[in-house]
Amino acid sequence: MEIQTDDMSKFSAEIDLSESTYPQIERRKKLPDPVEKEKGVNLWSMIKDNVGKDLTRVCLPVYFNEPISSLQKCFEELEYSYLLDRAYKYGKEGNSLLRVLNVAAFAVSGYASSKGRHCKPFNPLLGETYEADYPDKGVRFFSEKVSHHPTLIACHCEGKGWKFWGDSNIRAKFWGTSIKLDPVGLLTLEFDDGEIFQWSKVTTTLHNLILGKVHCDHHGIMQISGNRHFSCKLKFKERSILERIPHQVHGFIEDVNGTKVARLYGKWDDSMYYIKGDTTTKMKDLSDASLLWKRSKLPPNLTRYNLTSFAITLNELTPGLQEKLPPTDSRLRPDQRHLENGEYDKANVEKLRLETRQRMSRKLQENGWKPKWFNRESVDKPFSYVGGYWEAREEAKWDNCPNIFGEFKEELINSLEGS
Repeated sequence: MEIQTDDMSKFSAEIDLSESTYPQIERRKKLPDPVEKEKGVNLWSMIKDNVGKDLTRVCLPVYFNEPISSLQKCFEELEYSYLLDRAYKYGKEGNSLLRVLNVAAFAVSGYASSKGRHCKPFNPLLGETYEADYPDKGVRFFSEKVSHHPTLIACHCEGKGWKFWGDSNIRAKFWGTSIKLDPVGLLTLEFDDGEIFQWSKVTTTLHNLILGKVHCDHHGIMQISGNRHFSCKLKFKERSILERIPHQVHGFIEDVNGTKVARLYGKWDDSMYYIKGDTTTKMKDLSDASLLWKRSKLPPNLTRYNLTSFAITLNELTPGLQEKLPPTDSRLRPDQRHLENGEYDKANVEKLRLETRQRMSRKLQENGWKPKWFNRESVDKPFSYVGGYWEAREEAKWDNCPNIFGEFKEELINSLEGS
């Protein structure tokens, strides 16, 4: 398969993406200017003794972090949620094929922001939460760290005619010059009419950590299973030395009889296209292919974090928001806030203090700690949202939410155990 950028303009878009019935909300366009000059750190000196180990348990200085948490990173993967709005609309009109095509494009689009992102998000504290109320996208999202050993993050999002939820864990191993990230967990999308799609993420590998230009690659098979008319199989092609065009994704849609009814082609960092029928023609020869999704342009004046315009808004404290948040929200985490402000010495001090608290998480779980907003029927079942968060927010009732970012006291353990 080959995709030539020059041919992209020939393809027709299925829908004018500029159309939106959601209100326009002004959000920040850049991160704060750094207070201090950043000091570099030798990566090899930090991780040379951890080859083959799980890097989620290795403490690194704040230099290797980006100023968002893994909870916020979950919401970042919904940047192109308009694809789900569109899928809902098509299904409502009886076009089940275009519904699953847009679901497939959404599943790919979540990887787009990872290009050029070489810093790791902050590992949330046990019980840490993140909310995202984005009326300009028509969505409300909520996530919580529900387990520390193993590390598990659960999320729940509601949009126009659909709900999206799941829990995830990443097993990270360092292999000398690369880090392999194997995701564990199932994502579920349910439309109001009862149609459900489920899939799991593919493997991610970070290359050239010691020498050369660092880059990431997503590779593997993504199976999107539907409970009605169609399912989808996508292959994220692993990059090779001989491959001229990296980041390729291709696959097909098949009906309940196993008949291939459409083909998908594209790149996870750029765009996805489709053509109806079971064609094996190379993408460059398809003049009648239709655009499903196109990545948004990057903001000007990128920092070393390479955050997208959407990611820049995730940790923003808009006027009046702080008073409404529970004390567990990621925006209130001090080391992350100091890093965003470019106060690197303060960020390192706070990160060390909070990691000391993090080490108490195992004891909390052993003593019966339970997440506040998510629950699961058994250990082998996924977490699901139990409800109540937005109602508590409306009434500002956070009495049972401890100040997990404050000074560590023995009473905190007792309050967490009892929450």
